[in-house]
Parts: sequence; structure tokens; C-alpha cells
Amino acid sequence: MSLGSDVHPTALVGRGARLGPGVRVGPYVVVEDDTDVGRGTEVRAHAVIKRFTGLGADNVVHEGAILGGEPQDVGFAGGVTRLRIGDANRIRESVTIHRATRPGGETVVGSGCFIMACAHVAHECVIGDGAVLANNVALAGHVEIGARAFLSGGVVVHQFCRVGRLAMVGGNSKVVQDCLPFVITDGVPGRARGINVVGLRRAGVAAAQMRTLKEGYRLLLRSSLPLETALARMAALQDPLVEEMIAFARSAKRGFHHAGRDADETG
Repeated sequence: MSLGSDVHPTALVGRGARLGPGVRVGPYVVVEDDTDVGRGTEVRAHAVIKRFTGLGADNVVHEGAILGGEPQDVGFAGGVTRLRIGDANRIRESVTIHRATRPGGETVVGSGCFIMACAHVAHECVIGDGAVLANNVALAGHVEIGARAFLSGGVVVHQFCRVGRLAMVGGNSKVVQDCLPFVITDGVPGRARGINVVGLRRAGVAAAQMRTLKEGYRLLLRSSLPLETALARMAALQDPLVEEMIAFARSAKRGFHHAGRDADETG
């Protein structure tokens, strides 16, 4: 334990826990052995940091969150598996994030993420920097969330699915395939609804590049072209964001959510 940490007298901190300078541990918090809590991190009342969990600097863990719990996987047989969390994340009330199932494996949360109340992140998930998971989002095992993606309240994501960078998923959507980067996916089951214009503007994407990305979206999802023909025409646009969408589509092991006949062109 660091001499510069501030631990409430009712908190239980294991002898093998490592607290960085400026860490604040609130009332009735439990920090188990074999944990690392980085400098300036605040752990508020009744939160639990379980063993094999590491947090970087300047995180805020709100009341009742449980980080590093054993995975909800019938194949889990114990052993050392980890949860690794980066810097400057906001983890709100009653969030649960589980460590990995496979020996030597990790569940990973990047930096600058906002995980809202009662969200669940399962074993072996990987969450990119700046991602937002709103209230009651539920990620099954092995899900990947791209940087600055936004998952609205109540979204559920099937195991092994991916949500691309700067994508947005609408509230209460059911995600059973990959969600393309830069695209809004919404519905039960999910359907591509258009380009995430608001998210792209906030990320500083220029208007001209936005138009090119919309053309790439049209070719892939609205042109009725065969997939390989659409991807070839997208490549001819010679735009890095379109190239990222092509690479994502080609690497989709579960396929990706397409636009339904009733899909709105919100972009």
C-alpha cells in the first residue's frame, strides 16, 4: 500500500494489494490481494476490486461496482486470469466486469471509457479507448468494442461479436452480428440505419470525408451489389475510413448487420 493513499477505516484492503499515490478508498470497499490500483484512482463506497485486477491512473469506480469477478462460464476451472483497466475511466454504480476464463487470458478496458450504471462486461471482452456503454448494456464473452463506440441503454451483444470504431448502437438493440464502424445500428434484430454523423463530427471528421464515407456505406449496404463487387468499388474511393470499413467487413467471422428494407437513411 502506498503511503500517499487515503483508505477509509471501514475498508478491507488485502496485504497484497498495491495502491498507488493519491488513491482514495471509500467506506466498506473491499480490495483483495493481487490487485493494482493506479495513482489518483478513487474507489467509492461498497465497491469491490477482486484479485487479479489492475487499474491504471485517475479512474473513478462508483458505489457497488464489482471489478474482476470470476467469469460466468461453465468451463471456468479457476486459475490466474486477469482484468486490466486503463486510465481515466468512469465506472458507475453496480457495474460488473469479469476477468477472463482462459488461463493467462485478460478482459481489457481501455482508457477514457464511460461505463454507466448496471452495465455488464463479460470475460475476454476488449473495450477500446473512449467507448461509452450506457445503463444496462450487457456484453457476452469475447465481445470487442471499438474506440469511441457508443452503446445506448439496454443493448445486448452476443458472444464473439464486434462493434466497430465510432459506431453507435441504438437503445435496447439486439446485436447478433458485427456492427460496422462509423455506422448506426438499431433494432431487434439490429439493422444498419446510416452513418453516425454526430459521432463523426465530434471526432473531427471533415465534411468531404463524411460524404465519401456515405458513398462507401451506400455501395456496401444500399446498392444491392454482390459483396466483392461492392468492396472493390469502395476501395476505388481511396479513403482511409472507407478502407477501415472494408477491412472490418472482410474480417467479420459472424457476418455484419445489413440495412433492412425499412432502414432509415439517418446519415
